Amino acid sequence: MNAPRPLGLITGSGRFPVLVARGARRSGRRVVALAIREEADASIETEADETHWVGLGQLALCIDTLKRAGVEDVVMAGQVKHRQIFSDVVPDVKLLGVLARLAFKNTDSLIGGVADALSREGITLVSSVGFLKDQMATEGAMTARKPSAAEARDIEYGLKVARAIADLDLGQTAVVKDRAAVALEAMEGTDETIARAGRIAGPGTVVVKVAKPKQDMRFDVPVVGEGTLSAMQAAGARTLALEAGRTLLIERGEFLKTAQGLGIAVWGVA
Repeated sequence: MNAPRPLGLITGSGRFPVLVARGARRSGRRVVALAIREEADASIETEADETHWVGLGQLALCIDTLKRAGVEDVVMAGQVKHRQIFSDVVPDVKLLGVLARLAFKNTDSLIGGVADALSREGITLVSSVGFLKDQMATEGAMTARKPSAAEARDIEYGLKVARAIADLDLGQTAVVKDRAAVALEAMEGTDETIARAGRIAGPGTVVVKVAKPKQDMRFDVPVVGEGTLSAMQAAGARTLALEAGRTLLIERGEFLKTAQGLGIAVWGVA
């Protein structure tokens, strides 16, 4: 029986790439990490079978490295700041070709263009959560405390608001209190949106995070982690509603244990 092909892992910041590497190796895959020098944490070197450090603009080097390692499918995991992508990158010739073909200068378009470039080289970009099914949000109560009747009404309203801004590709998080939208996410990210809501409305807010209607789970997964809970604690937010099956909980077991200790209800919506 032939051994499975190695898995390529293009890594940004945070714990997400580490979890992917562990999940892939548990499944028997050898992991070849391309660590983005401007973003990735050195801890990936202890989790991957081999690690190559690359700059954000070095697409040709990425492709050559993956092909030399015999990689046919690759995962992108971890965050890369929007500013890094569009302001600080010095692109090589291969990436310049991708940029020239973009219809829109946004992150999704760029990564979609990179995925097309990889595909032309025989490398397929696959779902970043394929090895992390057990870390995804599930429907219903994920903590002992469930949303109150008033919080459930805020969740219902918050879903409508969050889905509306997600449909416009503006953001994916709405913070609600008493069926009023307090803060909506844009480029600043979920945690800053929660903090702003706390400053505006004080404690008792409800945080609702959804996926975009056409969310590309190969590289753009809604994620919550310890930072989300810290932001909620500081803002006095009491409930977190997440889209089941489409939101990743970083270190799910520890995340839910921490939420439980803080008295935060974590609820999964279909």
